[in-house]
Amino acid sequence: MDRIKAAQVFIDVTRSGSFTATADRLEMSRPMVTRYVETMENWFGARLLHRTTRKVTLTTIGEECLEDVEQWLSVADKLVSNIKSSKELSGSIKIATSMSFAHSQFMAAICSFMSLHPKVKIDVNLQDTAIDLIGSQIDLAIRIASAPDPSLIGKPIAVCRSIIVANRAYLATKPTIFTPDDLSSHECLSYVNFERHIWHLKRENEHKSIHVNCRLTANEATALLEATLCGAGLSMQPTYMANEAVKKGDLEQVLPDWKANDMNIYALYSSRKFLPPTVRALVDFLSEYFKQHPWD
Repeated sequence: MDRIKAAQVFIDVTRSGSFTATADRLEMSRPMVTRYVETMENWFGARLLHRTTRKVTLTTIGEECLEDVEQWLSVADKLVSNIKSSKELSGSIKIATSMSFAHSQFMAAICSFMSLHPKVKIDVNLQDTAIDLIGSQIDLAIRIASAPDPSLIGKPIAVCRSIIVANRAYLATKPTIFTPDDLSSHECLSYVNFERHIWHLKRENEHKSIHVNCRLTANEATALLEATLCGAGLSMQPTYMANEAVKKGDLEQVLPDWKANDMNIYALYSSRKFLPPTVRALVDFLSEYFKQHPWD
């Protein structure tokens, strides 16, 4: 039996904690998962996993050899990927990202990647909150943050800049905004997971922290953009989503000289050393794609 495949299955079981979950994820039967794990145990001449009705966990020997197996598999994958053409990438990738980024930028990039690699399957999970990659069997998370989760590793693939925008009809009926302090007298729409009631702005060496009045909040940026377009108030929007509305004249940027803090858009994955070649190729592709398709 293929030892490389057996090692991949063994590592996946250690992550999922379930033979059934690994079988579903790798699209194989549960008995086949069991056979691959038994192959690994026969290879090492020791029991590597404790099996119970509720959970599968590593034995002491399994814990000792897991890192070596991951290193060995990583080397094997690099050798294989160096020999194979990039057009021969295959397999499934499960990705978690936000609805706003997926809708405005990410799906176009994914479609381009899939057209280059017709054997690759991708499942996109839309969530605006942090997710346990291992527990949810996520291969890659696309997250916007000032600093990524230290338990994960990854690569910055783009920069997220934010601007304050409003519907022209709303601005026409409200006091003119000359300085950041003027924001406190306006209706503001806020994203509950980012600077909910205090907006931090800077201009060269000046910094302002403005307490804003937010009668309408949401946990998803696309909903706030729609409310802004409807004239409900001011909102701080990522440029990857708001720029198009500004160009069309549907929204107007407020205080263009004042900037919110930039954040990086990261492609994050588990800190384990094993990273499938298809996932690695996607991360590199996304980084290059967003360089060639900037939204700012």
